[in-house]
Amino acid sequence: MEFKRILWPTDFSPNAEKALPYVESLTQQYNAEIHVLYVIQDIAHHESWYGEFGKGHIDELMEWADKSAKKRLDQICNKYLNECPLYIKHIATGDPADEIIKVIESEDIDLVVMASHGQKGNFNFGSVTDKVIKNSKVPVTTIPIALNVTA
Repeated sequence: MEFKRILWPTDFSPNAEKALPYVESLTQQYNAEIHVLYVIQDIAHHESWYGEFGKGHIDELMEWADKSAKKRLDQICNKYLNECPLYIKHIATGDPADEIIKVIESEDIDLVVMASHGQKGNFNFGSVTDKVIKNSKVPVTTIPIALNVTA
């Protein structure tokens, strides 16, 4: 089996970074594209806010989140993925698991490599990871957070 396109979803947490050595190794071994995805939580559908917090404020926050995500993705790709033949950055807004599944389908991804827990790592098994495993049409490799690997 060959992997031409590998997806690494990240929430910029140290847990997510534990998947990087595997991502790097697989992309080099298969000369594969690496697709790096960050999903911005959509705050527009948040319950009502306290005080004066209208659409303009939400738009400003979402614009700031997008700029921050682009900057962080650039930093990660420049720091860790320069040895990869090709990396493609994606930013989406919405439910992380749903957006990961959408990228798997739209980019014809062959393999997903992700940490078993992200920022909300206090759950037994990451809810995003669990949803992706249950709904993905491609293999999903999960990296346990207890693994002591440095990127």
